[in-house]
Amino acid sequence: STARPELKDKDPGNRLLSYQNPRRLEAEFVRDNALAIAGLLNKDLGGPSVKPYQPDGYYGNLQFPDRPYKAEVDDRQYRRGLYVHWQRTFLHPMLANFDAPSREECLCNRTNANTPQQALTLLNDPTFVEAARVLAANLVTDDHFTSDAGRLDWLFKQAVARSPRPEEKDSLTKFLTARRAEYKANPKDAERMLLVGNAPSPKAIDSAELAAWTALCRVVLNLHETITRY
Repeated sequence: STARPELKDKDPGNRLLSYQNPRRLEAEFVRDNALAIAGLLNKDLGGPSVKPYQPDGYYGNLQFPDRPYKAEVDDRQYRRGLYVHWQRTFLHPMLANFDAPSREECLCNRTNANTPQQALTLLNDPTFVEAARVLAANLVTDDHFTSDAGRLDWLFKQAVARSPRPEEKDSLTKFLTARRAEYKANPKDAERMLLVGNAPSPKAIDSAELAAWTALCRVVLNLHETITRY
């Protein structure tokens, strides 16, 4: 998707398709991508739909008849977005925020909006918080890493297939240091962070350290580059 210098003047609008246009991943793939980066994605094929985490009371206006929503508690929780339960007129909020269609009619092209709700979803939706927590646990428990810099290098390669730039590494190192201090001073906040999602947290890890790395992984999973196809 990087335009060659000699083509920038000849084809500035890419009307000749001289390079790939970067595109944000479709809604289902945004979720799949985060689960895959964390090593959680369930790749099973076929079968009935599944119910991922969803806000309590989201179906409040559909109580005719009463329709309880019970999120999956096993590895079905991590199945691909293709299999997410689709409630007509009440599309799952994560999918709705990333412009998935309602399926009431066929669409050739999806809307590709850029809204604050998308960033809030990536930061706070339980699926993405859990993915960040599991990813952080993988980093903290891997004996191959001897430094924060080594963990950051691996994290970027896992998420965006490149090493972090010096300014990114510096900024994230400062962020990690601040979060460590914050969670050491407020251990209950760290414990609450580690309770999000079904996947268990390793018991031998300091909760403040794991929560700090979880916060950093949430940042990386929220990068524009992480959810964009180049």
